[in-house]
Amino acid sequence: MSYDAVIAANRFGLGARPGELQAAASDPRGWLREQIRGPRELPAEIRALTPSSATYARYEDLARQRRETREPAKDGQAAQRAFTTLREHLAPIYREQVAARYRVATHSRESFRERLVHFWTNHFAVSADKPQVLALAGALENEAIRPHLSGSFLDMLLAVESHPAMILYLDNQASVGPNSTLAGRATRRLADAERKIGLNENLAREILELHTLGVNGGYTQADVTAFARALTGWSIGTSLGPYAQGTPGKFLFRENVHEPGAQTILGKRYGESGIEQPRAILRDLARHPSTATHIAAKLVRHFVADVPPQRAVQRIAKTFRDTDGDLPSVHAALVDLREAWAHELKKLKTPHEFVVSTFRLFDFVPAQPQQTIAAFDLLGQRPYTPGSPAGWPDTADGWDGPDALMHRIEWASQISERVGRRFAPLELAAAALGDALSARTRQAIARAENAAQGITLLLASPEFQRR
Repeated sequence: MSYDAVIAANRFGLGARPGELQAAASDPRGWLREQIRGPRELPAEIRALTPSSATYARYEDLARQRRETREPAKDGQAAQRAFTTLREHLAPIYREQVAARYRVATHSRESFRERLVHFWTNHFAVSADKPQVLALAGALENEAIRPHLSGSFLDMLLAVESHPAMILYLDNQASVGPNSTLAGRATRRLADAERKIGLNENLAREILELHTLGVNGGYTQADVTAFARALTGWSIGTSLGPYAQGTPGKFLFRENVHEPGAQTILGKRYGESGIEQPRAILRDLARHPSTATHIAAKLVRHFVADVPPQRAVQRIAKTFRDTDGDLPSVHAALVDLREAWAHELKKLKTPHEFVVSTFRLFDFVPAQPQQTIAAFDLLGQRPYTPGSPAGWPDTADGWDGPDALMHRIEWASQISERVGRRFAPLELAAAALGDALSARTRQAIARAENAAQGITLLLASPEFQRR
């Protein structure tokens, strides 16, 4: 099968499913463009998931029960049981989100589109390691990323920054303007004054550094602080505590904690009041030339090479600027990059990509969500749990250590023993890699003692490990 079809399925997509190379062979670029043309209804598996508002309401019910058991402060075992109960009740929601994500990724006939969902989720990273976010991380992908893949970057940016998972992950619900109504009351009430009431810069900093301009995007610490003041009041509804207000788990603008007055960011004065102030700032950030370059560099790094060619970055950035951040246009421009079709396999698959491409090759995903999670745990990339707001590494140096390679071979052997015996190794290799299959790998597979060993050699081969 043509090398371009292999690139379309494996570099742009998430790995070839049975028969997919043939589907892409006649017009690989057109096959990809069709996948990103127009909006899509959410997959049935995603629509069936519990929405974030209901999930967060459940979290608050459990947190209230935990707090009540902790009130006497004498029964440490009761408090520990309450904490365990909290995790136990939320973990199944997390597992359902993971299972749905990988069922969709495995069976999708539009895996370029699905890869883009995963790319943007990692760009706007939150982590399920934080208890409040445990059952919300997948919801951010499904409620803020997927519905806006056919829209503008600004639409996605606004949706993400106001999503409860992002607000809770970066603690913006606890950010209080120093001159806000609530702060003024707190200084007059001793009980409230003992509470930690102040400005939190987390969300502002990550929007500037990671989500829009980039670390070298030209902003200063003064810009971070001013933006943080503007973002005060961006919160979520809650039924807990003395400030209960709104619908639990839904975005809520709290006027009484918003810092009044104009803010100056990147030399521009924003005099809008209330919720419109941060929205105006986000609109300008989405259209800033540094944002176009930052986003373009990340996309080219993901689809072309760990060190993104500057010519390619400039082309994608120009498309971003010229179309006002229209994501389908930006994504289509990636398909048009000459550099993206080089036959050299420059990108090492992340564990996420390795596992998904294997599932797609077998057209198989474990029935039990925990088995899927266990695979990622072994390989060091547990779903929805990046180590920082910067997301998972997207370059080989984050994943190519000797231990990491050993774990990949270990998992390849396990999955081959489990399902590989149903396949003829050389036929499967041709279906996965087409003309990218080297004579050396073909010979190694042909000499395998049995089907499972042959499949393991295929999965561990340089051609399958890279894209």
